[in-house]
Amino acid sequence: MHHNLVLFTTITVALLTAFTGGFIARKLGLPTLVGYLLAGMAIGPFTPGFVGEIDYISQLAEMGVIFMMFGVGLHFSLKDLWAVRRIAIPGALFQMLLATGLGLGLTQLWGWSVGAGLVLGLAISIASTVVLLRGLMDNGLLSTQSGQVAIGWLVLEDLATVAILVLLPTVFGTVTEGAIWSSALLVVGKTAVFVALMLFVGAKLMPWLLTRIAYTRSRELFILAVIALALGTAFGAAELFGVSLALGAFLAGVVVGESDVSHQVGAEVLPFREIFAVLFFVSVGMLVNPAALIDNFWQVAALTALIVFGKAFITLLLGFVIPASLRTILVVAVGLSQIGEFSFIVGQAGVALGVLSQDQYGLILTGALFSIVLNPLMFKAMPPVEKWIQGQSWLRRLLERSVAAPPLVKHGLTDHVVVVGYGRVGQHIVNVLERLQVPHLIVEQDATKASEFRKSGLPTLLGDAANSEILTHAELEHACALVVTVPDETVTELVVTTAVTLAPSLPIIVRAGTTSGLRRLSHHGARYVIHPELEGGLEIVRHMLLLLGYPVGQVQQYIDAVRRDAYEISINSPEEVLFLDQLVAAVRGMEIAWRAIPGGSPLVGQTLSQANLRANVGASVIAVVRDQQMKANPESNTVLAEGDIVGLIGEPSQVAAAERFINPYLESSSTPEETVDVLLRP
Repeated sequence: MHHNLVLFTTITVALLTAFTGGFIARKLGLPTLVGYLLAGMAIGPFTPGFVGEIDYISQLAEMGVIFMMFGVGLHFSLKDLWAVRRIAIPGALFQMLLATGLGLGLTQLWGWSVGAGLVLGLAISIASTVVLLRGLMDNGLLSTQSGQVAIGWLVLEDLATVAILVLLPTVFGTVTEGAIWSSALLVVGKTAVFVALMLFVGAKLMPWLLTRIAYTRSRELFILAVIALALGTAFGAAELFGVSLALGAFLAGVVVGESDVSHQVGAEVLPFREIFAVLFFVSVGMLVNPAALIDNFWQVAALTALIVFGKAFITLLLGFVIPASLRTILVVAVGLSQIGEFSFIVGQAGVALGVLSQDQYGLILTGALFSIVLNPLMFKAMPPVEKWIQGQSWLRRLLERSVAAPPLVKHGLTDHVVVVGYGRVGQHIVNVLERLQVPHLIVEQDATKASEFRKSGLPTLLGDAANSEILTHAELEHACALVVTVPDETVTELVVTTAVTLAPSLPIIVRAGTTSGLRRLSHHGARYVIHPELEGGLEIVRHMLLLLGYPVGQVQQYIDAVRRDAYEISINSPEEVLFLDQLVAAVRGMEIAWRAIPGGSPLVGQTLSQANLRANVGASVIAVVRDQQMKANPESNTVLAEGDIVGLIGEPSQVAAAERFINPYLESSSTPEETVDVLLRP
């Protein structure tokens, strides 16, 4: 391998392997994170075959940490956290404390040092943001009160992680025992200064800068500014204040999240966050030694059980003392019964400080891998567990500490319309449904919009209908219609495919941007596919023909024929010719003619707008036939070619002038009978 291509090769193979692993994991119903970790194992130094450069991947993984923390900060809301403070704050702190203690106790049975056990305990006390959000979205819980409590709980854990990363070097670094407290105070002081600067100076400067850049209407400059702020703040925090890259990125996200352009920032930074996060998980998987895990099978099993069942049991016990409903406690217990990216970061810090060995760190990685795999099963087990507890009156009374607000989306929706996407088209549809008092449900992946809908009382599911199981919670089997208004045809195809699987008889109405997309969506099972440009063009043609004096009924016949030809490929286009001929026969003094464009015509290579027949001779082009295919109401940018047959409408003198315009050598032109014969020939 050429030395200059080592980085390129490593990244390419890592992404290809991650894609393969993620795709297989998704097909098996597992989080893609599992596939990324296994991909890292496949190209790691402990398995045969290609071995990636771990040093290069690790540096890129640092950027993954930065973008993940920036995203967490971007969606961090102090108001939302404050709203669930009575549950989230004591619950998160006690749960982390108890989980850390259990982890430390388990490692003491294995003969580990106290420092190593403490780091492992801290690592397993922190759940994965990525896994939690995906689990809540897939189970329709993200926009409920229980989901918000779980997120607030996790935010407290994330903040605690930041504090852990700040203090670990002080506790386990090369500092004498007498200087630990002074060193800790110095670290806390630097951190406090940095936080104050970000919250008071950065909170004004960063939003102002991004807003000004947004006014330039340069998307690439805006993206560059966002990336520069995220990376630059993290780098400055580490170099100038000695705090972690994670804290710098998190606070950058917090201050940017309060700006008016935060939604756009989140949309633009998402691809970078996802790509570098994938590389981060691949780098983690590269450190796992399968042979060592087999040798330590019972330790792996014990740690996995502690993470999955021990943490869930701790949370349920906390339900006896904190003011939360049974549903909320169960959602939190299930959602946080796993570990992930922040556990990896804490473990890496322990390895860097010499507290953890690589094998001990590998044990954390394996526990994370198995806990992530089992987490979807925990969510599936939640309903029967809740039902069983409800049947035990004494246990229910102990756990039901308060009455939770009803979830935003109620179970048992029937005869409702599901609207995917709330843009201009979706908004109009919802307004009509509200006016008619028809039950409806909005599926929206934009958290900001979803929050606004919730405040307005609109029933909403927050999630990406194309990339998760969110549609399974939209009660499609009991709905009367599904309307997909998103402009992206690929997203629409995925939604339609999922919906047809869940509810085969459900009427599905979608929009298509292209003719090929129209046919694909119909093939996938959409019952009504609307082509906005075609419909707009037909409406223009209808108004034009009515203004020219054609009868309403016959005009509608022609419009219907064009529409059937566009939407149903089994209808032959010559039907349109017959209706056009009827229009001509119905209006005295008007004529329709079909003329072929010869090779020497001045129209060859020109667009319809350039030819401008209407202005030059008075006749209008209403159709173009090419290769036995008719295009009614052709667009103005249609380029005419030799052999095309154009349909002309106008007064006889106007049609004759158009014929001479098309072919100056009229004697060599095709006769009308020959042209129509070519048009109708099978």
